[in-house]
Amino acid sequence: MAVEIVTKEDLQVLRMQLMEDFKAILMSQQKQLVSPDERGYKTKDVRAILGCCVNTLVSLRVARKLRWKKEGGTVYYNREDVRKLRDDGF
Repeated sequence: MAVEIVTKEDLQVLRMQLMEDFKAILMSQQKQLVSPDERGYKTKDVRAILGCCVNTLVSLRVARKLRWKKEGGTVYYNREDVRKLRDDGF
């Protein structure tokens, strides 16, 4: 059975290879992120469009008249639902 000795240089080379692999993975995932236009409107935008307060938006969400999703700490509202509410005279 052959014994191989691992040196600090070998570990440094392995570390650099892993870092390059991680960078490549992150870069490929970053390209796949959804653009802001596809996410929807932010809360402040919907408030400006509909002319309503935050509590009204929450009520619309609870009543399922306004679809939404939360990414990170930001709430995004479905563009079609906002347009429909605006066109219906909300």
